[in-house]
Amino acid sequence: MNVVTLLDIVAGVAPDRVALGDARTGLTLGELRGLASKAATVLAEPPGRPLLFAGTATQAFPIALFGAAAAGRPFAPVSYRLAPGPFTSVVTDQLPATLIADERTARVLPEEDSLRVSTPEAFVTSVRAAQATGEAPHQDPDRPAVLLHTSGTTGKPKVAVLRHRHVTSYVLNATELLAAGEDEAALVSVPPYHIAGVAGLLTGIYGGRRIVQLPDFEAHAWVRTAAEQRITHAMVVPTMLARIVEVLTRTGTALPDLRHLAYGGGRMPRPVIEKALELLPHVDFVNAYGLTETASSIAVLGPEDHRKALVAGDSEQRARLESVGKPLPSVEIVVRDAYGRSVDAGERGELWVRGPQVSGEYTSASRADDAGWFRTRDAGRIDRDGYVFVEGRLDDVIVRGGENLSPGEIENVLLDHPKVADAAVFGAPDEEWGEIVVAAVVLRPGATAQEKELKDWVATHLRSSRVPAQVRFVPELPRNDLGKVLRRVLRRQATREDAPATG
Repeated sequence: MNVVTLLDIVAGVAPDRVALGDARTGLTLGELRGLASKAATVLAEPPGRPLLFAGTATQAFPIALFGAAAAGRPFAPVSYRLAPGPFTSVVTDQLPATLIADERTARVLPEEDSLRVSTPEAFVTSVRAAQATGEAPHQDPDRPAVLLHTSGTTGKPKVAVLRHRHVTSYVLNATELLAAGEDEAALVSVPPYHIAGVAGLLTGIYGGRRIVQLPDFEAHAWVRTAAEQRITHAMVVPTMLARIVEVLTRTGTALPDLRHLAYGGGRMPRPVIEKALELLPHVDFVNAYGLTETASSIAVLGPEDHRKALVAGDSEQRARLESVGKPLPSVEIVVRDAYGRSVDAGERGELWVRGPQVSGEYTSASRADDAGWFRTRDAGRIDRDGYVFVEGRLDDVIVRGGENLSPGEIENVLLDHPKVADAAVFGAPDEEWGEIVVAAVVLRPGATAQEKELKDWVATHLRSSRVPAQVRFVPELPRNDLGKVLRRVLRRQATREDAPATG
């Protein structure tokens, strides 16, 4: 099955249902399918070459995605927020290609005969003026459908290959055809170059839910759009939810139409989700864990688990609010040690995953083994009831005196302190312990605190081995453009500052 076949199916059943934009003036499913056919004509030459998309979530995004699929070309969204050097490298690495980007973004690129460039506006205009050939899309499920760049928090991004069978498998397992009511609307604020942006668009279309796009996330704009468009469903990353919670707290906005809010793409601080649950008790919260290489979610913590955890007196039940729930029915997740051996329930190790939606493939090579298992490079554990706990990237785990420490556990305690606005915990080299615990802390506006005060706070909640050896007060934490903390930057800064002076 081809990705555009999903649109064929749903548009064939309900062509007049609004797919994109305002409920009164937006594109219908039938109109979107017609534009995808025209886009296939525009993109017909040369076939097989990637369509690079360095734009925000506008109408051009779904037209380009479905048009590329119909033309037999992989869709390759690129971060428009990259600095000129990395952006140029990402584009030139995939030549020959076509690029859709605004003039300011494309201006940094050298002229190349093998690169065709169009702005999003010009692309949509050319599509509307084109004549559809009426040819059926290429149906080979093994053709590359989407090429996504990994976040690159530890170095140069890799290009993950998601074939049509991976993407369509995820959509068909996650969504029922036209299951959404005609009053339902999803707010998409995750950028196109994030797997959640692609998956959210496809599941929304196949489920028949009207999609409202917010090209650039800003918390006030998100809340205003959600209220004005009567948004019922949304997906955000943790940093987005933290800012939305701040706006809701300050303004008292209730968002009565919102029914379902999914979050993922990074570790959710427990205080943030607890506050969100209190502010929006009528909303079903879902924590979705997935990777670029797995075509989106592979485990989900559902609404009932959230509600039970929030009111639970039992510490184990409440701790599940920090889990990512249980694997999807079509997915297997196991925990293995450093030698690739399975470990017992509750023991820590590395998460491995396999299933029909799991690619585990990059343009350079496949990272899945012969049995289809893919190493996530995420540290974690699975409790005796099957709940998966993700404790960060393997490189983020702090090894102090032979004991593995989870940064997230310590960060949650720091974030509970009334003076702390943000915190990140990381390991720094130490001759005696191997690594020591270091905390970078952002204080709330107007607050002052001493290092000892925060160390004592952690000591009252956790074992002594988890108390930071150092607390560094910083104005803000370094993050990538999806809000993930760049611990490698913090480690580098700490190492440089602690180095002995020379000269």
